[in-house]
Amino acid sequence: MSNRSFTFTPRGVCSRKIEYELDEEGRIHGLRFEGGCNGNLKAIGRLLEGRDAAEAARILAGNDCNGRGTSCADQLSKALTQALSENS
Repeated sequence: MSNRSFTFTPRGVCSRKIEYELDEEGRIHGLRFEGGCNGNLKAIGRLLEGRDAAEAARILAGNDCNGRGTSCADQLSKALTQALSENS
């Protein structure tokens, strides 16, 4: 049993790429952002390591960065939701 890898291209934010893995139980592993606020995005990766992807997507959905209507966290929510729907 291996983890499934995902790559997502965010829109409307500073980060250029989101990479992560989901295990068979839908838990997040190895979350990495390319670009964006380095320290904050590393912290998100640490906070979400081993956490349930559906729960993380619900918590992060709608988070806004400086009136952009989205954020790196919101884009991660979209990425996780997309990955979970592909797995169902």
